Amino acid sequence: MVIDRRAIRKGLRVIATKDCDVAQALTRIGYPEPRIRPVGFEALLSIIVSQQISTGAARSIMDRVRALLPEISAPATLALPDGALRKAGLSGRKVEYVTGLARAIVAGQFDPVALEQQTDRQAIASICMLRGLGRWSAEVYLMFSLQRPDVFPAGDLALRRALQKLKGWDNRPNADEARAAVAHWMPWRTVGSLFLWHFYRGAPT
Repeated sequence: MVIDRRAIRKGLRVIATKDCDVAQALTRIGYPEPRIRPVGFEALLSIIVSQQISTGAARSIMDRVRALLPEISAPATLALPDGALRKAGLSGRKVEYVTGLARAIVAGQFDPVALEQQTDRQAIASICMLRGLGRWSAEVYLMFSLQRPDVFPAGDLALRRALQKLKGWDNRPNADEARAAVAHWMPWRTVGSLFLWHFYRGAPT
């Protein structure tokens, strides 16, 4: 399925019948926008770039990467001159992650297309085998690229802050507490996550 505006409205209506805090907030702030990314190497590269930096900084770096690579692919990335990705703004560690991802694809050790046929658990495990792509990165890829409807990236600090604010809790929940608190949002936890980002500071871009 595609998590478009129609799906978001449907999912949030279901969640609102189960969670009065969501129902009340929904009347105040309305629905979040969809967040749809392409599948494949470029999306995973973008996720690596965005790790632990602001949205604006990530966008600027990706613009420079696109200027280097009119066709963003694993072979084209490996063909870049030494230092090109560093000059585009990636840290040395992120350059290692990106080139490692590209080598795995070229060598046939990792196939992004195969993820589309895997369960959520299998796809997360496959992505997490790559250096620099942990559970949060895998879950974001499932949500935005594979359009899986029931993913909750509990490692995301902004989501947990939003959940704390939504529920009026004194303390921010840890990842396990956050997962437990939204278990009743199944099978629409991706939509619920979009709503939490929207509630806290607007949907991510």
